Amino acid sequence: MIRNLSIAALLFAPVLASAATQLPTAPYLPLELATQAAQVALKTCGDQGHNVSVAVVGRDGSTKVLLKGDNSGAHTASSAEGKAFTSAGMGRDTAGLADFIASKPANDGLRDMDPRMVIQAGGLPVKFGKALVAGIGVGGAPSGDIDAACAAAGLKAIGAE
Repeated sequence: MIRNLSIAALLFAPVLASAATQLPTAPYLPLELATQAAQVALKTCGDQGHNVSVAVVGRDGSTKVLLKGDNSGAHTASSAEGKAFTSAGMGRDTAGLADFIASKPANDGLRDMDPRMVIQAGGLPVKFGKALVAGIGVGGAPSGDIDAACAAAGLKAIGAE
């Protein structure tokens, strides 16, 4: 019996050692879900007659998806990317961030933290539970509220908050 336990310990020692040294992985948004969210957001705005662009940016700030809608303005792609980048980086919606900055002038420096940031309504963080995994941004509708509503439709389609 002791011999069998000793053999088992020797056989499983490498498995246990490697399991103990594995590093945890951070949550992320798979490309398939990012694409689905962007497509739904684009369609939602398009169905309302708004020519927009939609971007989904990973938690690390890299663009995962960028869809430039037909007949959307020249500025819409960079606007969408900036809003998505800002939401992913700050973990909050861009309209709320704009209000936060406006209410406390000491926070105005947030606008200059990174030239990629766009602090206008239309960017939302992508969360599953409490885990921030990405940001989605929409640019080009007549108002930031419409941009944000289209982004929210994309989040709803993938079960994100």
